[in-house]
Amino acid sequence: MRIRLYCDLYVSECWQDKKEKIIKRLADNRLQPRVYVITLAQGEQNYLEFFSSAFLKQRIYKETELFVVGIAAGYDEAVSMIKEITEQVFKETGDANVRRFIMVRQEEFEKAGR
Repeated sequence: MRIRLYCDLYVSECWQDKKEKIIKRLADNRLQPRVYVITLAQGEQNYLEFFSSAFLKQRIYKETELFVVGIAAGYDEAVSMIKEITEQVFKETGDANVRRFIMVRQEEFEKAGR
C-alpha cells in the first residue's frame, strides 16, 4: 500500500500531537482501529470516502495508492470532518467540488516544491 498525504492534511484536534506517529503507523500498515482515514474516492464521480484504517489490512489495499485527505478519531469525527471540508470548499469556491479543490491545492503545493 502506498499512501500519499494531502498538503493540508486534516487531523482531529485530539490527535494533533500524535499526527506524525499515526501517519507512520498508517504507512507501516499497523492496526489502529480508532483511526479513520478520509481519502479521495477511487471513482472520479465521487469526491471523498472514509473508513476505519483497520480495513487497510485487507489484501485489496496491498497494491493500492491512497490519497489521504484527513485522519479522524472515529466514525463521528470523520463525518464531521467531511462536513467541515465541504463547507470550506464551498466557502472558498462557491461550489462543492471537493475533488477539484483538493487536487488544485495539491498541484500548487507540489509545483512550489515544498
